[in-house]
Amino acid sequence: MKISLCMIVKNEADILHRCLESAYPWVNEIIVVDTGSADGTKEIARRFTGKIYDFSWCDDFAKARNFSLSKASQEWVLILDADEIVIEFDSKGLESFARTGESTVGRIKVVNLLEEPWGQTQHTERISRFFNRQLFYYEGIVHEQLVHNNMLPLKAVPVGITVEHFGYAQAAMQKKDKLQRNITLLLQAVVDAPGDSYLYYQLGQSYYTAKAYDQACAYFERALTLPVNFACEYAKNLVEGYGYALINSGKYSEALEIEQFSGFYQNSPDFCFLLGLVYMNNILFDKAVEQFLRCTGYKEGKIKGVTSYLATYNIAVIYECLGHIENAVANYERCRDYEPARTRLSLLRQNGKH
Repeated sequence: MKISLCMIVKNEADILHRCLESAYPWVNEIIVVDTGSADGTKEIARRFTGKIYDFSWCDDFAKARNFSLSKASQEWVLILDADEIVIEFDSKGLESFARTGESTVGRIKVVNLLEEPWGQTQHTERISRFFNRQLFYYEGIVHEQLVHNNMLPLKAVPVGITVEHFGYAQAAMQKKDKLQRNITLLLQAVVDAPGDSYLYYQLGQSYYTAKAYDQACAYFERALTLPVNFACEYAKNLVEGYGYALINSGKYSEALEIEQFSGFYQNSPDFCFLLGLVYMNNILFDKAVEQFLRCTGYKEGKIKGVTSYLATYNIAVIYECLGHIENAVANYERCRDYEPARTRLSLLRQNGKH
């Protein structure tokens, strides 16, 4: 099958080459829509494609996305951002998907590289990025979403494309000032659609990324007061984001509110892990250990380590707090090369407790 890669860019000269180089072997056409670059972005794009188009920025991501789709010559399109690189591409699987799922959207795997106090970690999610451009278009001035031409419910399934997203790295966020841009656009959007829980969720996400946890809590809470379809993926992210924002704000007792969503997400290791943290911070250690142990029964979660060393480390910390040193040591050792666990083991040994 033939595929068009469609991108919108602005001042991406330092990262665009990596993205295009990674995608070039897998696509038949590259469409680059530039929204006003003042660096060498276009020159880099020309190394890979002659299909570069200018678009006057109008504070509307959906319009820019739809403009890029209009320039594609192939039916099937892949959407990437400049801060993403392709690491897996199942061409045969995509051909099979295209034959049977013309009205279906393909959800690619996005591995977000994040900086945490203990080092770099990964958060994995599925995002709708591969589809037939003749059947779908974008709506939404920021965090735009796909809509079927005939307004049919969106049906999306995983496909065999994996990309790494490094745009959340702090240096990149500071340079591009993405957060403030998104917040400004979202605040404009909620004026026009005050009953849209998704917009409030995205505001919460933006403030959370900026580590403005109190503001994140306020917008997540507002989103949850509005009608939410808890079968939607964003709803799960909303609940988890709210829980983490409450914890990071020190509102531990309020975080117990997420228990009410257990019926929806009791089989999610990521939700179980969050609930374990909530119980742990409320000194409900038995419940916390129960949730962390549940996490280890799953193969993987969105956050790297929640089904293995992160859950086991928290169990070890609880045992250490309770004075059960042997159990603590055993669990720290199960964490293998996880640095915080190695540090705790070293301190216990220095203090003669093991």
